[in-house]
Amino acid sequence: MAEKYSTTQIQAALLELNTSIPDIEHWQVKDGKLCKTFIFKSFIRAFGWMGQIAIWAEKMNHHPEWSNIYNKVKVELVTHDVGGISELDFKLANKMEMFK
Repeated sequence: MAEKYSTTQIQAALLELNTSIPDIEHWQVKDGKLCKTFIFKSFIRAFGWMGQIAIWAEKMNHHPEWSNIYNKVKVELVTHDVGGISELDFKLANKMEMFK
Protein backbone atom coordinates (compact mmCIF):
# COMPACT_ATOMS: atom_id res chain seq x y z
CA MET A 1 0.00 0.00 0.00
CA ALA A 2 1.16 3.50 -0.76
CA GLU A 3 2.18 5.91 1.97
CA LYS A 4 1.39 9.61 2.07
CA TYR A 5 4.38 11.75 1.14
CA SER A 6 5.62 14.42 3.53
CA THR A 7 5.94 18.01 2.33
CA THR A 8 9.70 17.48 1.92
CA GLN A 9 9.17 14.31 -0.14
CA ILE A 10 6.61 16.08 -2.34
CA GLN A 11 8.96 19.03 -2.96
CA ALA A 12 11.88 16.74 -3.87
CA ALA A 13 9.77 14.55 -6.17
CA LEU A 14 8.17 17.61 -7.78
CA LEU A 15 11.56 19.16 -8.49
CA GLU A 16 12.79 15.90 -10.04
CA LEU A 17 9.65 15.53 -12.17
CA ASN A 18 9.65 19.13 -13.42
CA THR A 19 13.39 19.09 -14.15
CA SER A 20 12.91 16.09 -16.43
CA ILE A 21 10.32 17.76 -18.70
CA PRO A 22 10.88 20.53 -21.26
CA ASP A 23 7.36 21.98 -20.98
CA ILE A 24 6.61 25.52 -19.95
CA GLU A 25 3.63 24.13 -18.04
CA HIS A 26 4.96 22.30 -15.00
CA TRP A 27 3.40 20.10 -12.37
CA GLN A 28 2.38 21.87 -9.20
CA VAL A 29 0.60 21.12 -5.96
CA LYS A 30 -2.81 22.75 -5.55
CA ASP A 31 -5.26 21.94 -2.78
CA GLY A 32 -3.25 18.86 -1.80
CA LYS A 33 -3.25 17.41 -5.34
CA LEU A 34 -0.54 17.05 -7.98
CA CYS A 35 -1.83 19.09 -10.95
CA LYS A 36 -1.02 19.94 -14.54
CA THR A 37 -2.84 21.03 -17.68
CA PHE A 38 -1.65 19.29 -20.85
CA ILE A 39 -2.15 21.06 -24.18
CA PHE A 40 -2.24 19.05 -27.41
CA LYS A 41 -2.46 19.95 -31.10
CA SER A 42 -6.06 18.75 -31.38
CA PHE A 43 -8.97 17.14 -29.58
CA ILE A 44 -8.14 13.79 -31.19
CA ARG A 45 -4.59 13.85 -29.82
CA ALA A 46 -5.81 14.86 -26.35
CA PHE A 47 -8.43 12.13 -26.30
CA GLY A 48 -6.02 9.53 -27.69
CA TRP A 49 -3.52 10.38 -24.96
CA MET A 50 -6.24 9.98 -22.35
CA GLY A 51 -6.97 6.52 -23.72
CA GLN A 52 -3.32 5.51 -23.41
CA ILE A 53 -3.09 6.85 -19.87
CA ALA A 54 -6.35 5.14 -18.89
CA ILE A 55 -4.76 1.78 -19.70
CA TRP A 56 -1.74 2.55 -17.49
CA ALA A 57 -3.95 3.91 -14.72
CA GLU A 58 -5.96 0.71 -14.75
CA LYS A 59 -2.79 -1.41 -14.62
CA MET A 60 -1.60 0.65 -11.65
CA ASN A 61 -5.07 0.64 -10.07
CA HIS A 62 -4.57 4.38 -9.63
CA HIS A 63 -6.98 6.62 -11.49
CA PRO A 64 -6.62 10.35 -12.22
CA GLU A 65 -9.18 13.05 -11.75
CA TRP A 66 -9.22 14.74 -15.12
CA SER A 67 -11.28 16.76 -17.54
CA ASN A 68 -10.96 17.40 -21.25
CA ILE A 69 -11.98 20.54 -23.14
CA TYR A 70 -11.02 20.43 -26.80
CA ASN A 71 -7.21 20.16 -26.87
CA LYS A 72 -6.64 20.57 -23.12
CA VAL A 73 -6.61 17.92 -20.42
CA LYS A 74 -6.57 19.11 -16.83
CA VAL A 75 -5.14 16.46 -14.50
CA GLU A 76 -5.29 16.19 -10.72
CA LEU A 77 -3.59 13.30 -8.93
CA VAL A 78 -4.09 12.29 -5.31
CA THR A 79 -4.05 8.97 -3.51
CA HIS A 80 -7.40 8.90 -1.75
CA ASP A 81 -6.51 5.81 0.30
CA VAL A 82 -3.77 7.73 2.12
CA GLY A 83 -5.43 11.14 2.12
CA GLY A 84 -2.79 12.93 0.07
CA ILE A 85 -0.04 12.70 -2.50
CA SER A 86 1.98 9.48 -2.67
CA GLU A 87 4.56 7.75 -4.84
CA LEU A 88 1.70 6.44 -7.02
CA ASP A 89 0.83 9.99 -8.06
CA PHE A 90 4.38 10.71 -9.19
CA LYS A 91 4.62 7.36 -11.00
CA LEU A 92 1.44 8.12 -12.94
CA ALA A 93 2.61 11.70 -13.63
CA ASN A 94 5.83 10.29 -15.11
CA LYS A 95 3.82 7.93 -17.34
CA MET A 96 1.74 10.87 -18.50
CA GLU A 97 4.88 12.75 -19.46
CA MET A 98 6.25 9.75 -21.36
CA PHE A 99 3.15 9.47 -23.56
CA LYS A 100 2.42 13.10 -24.38
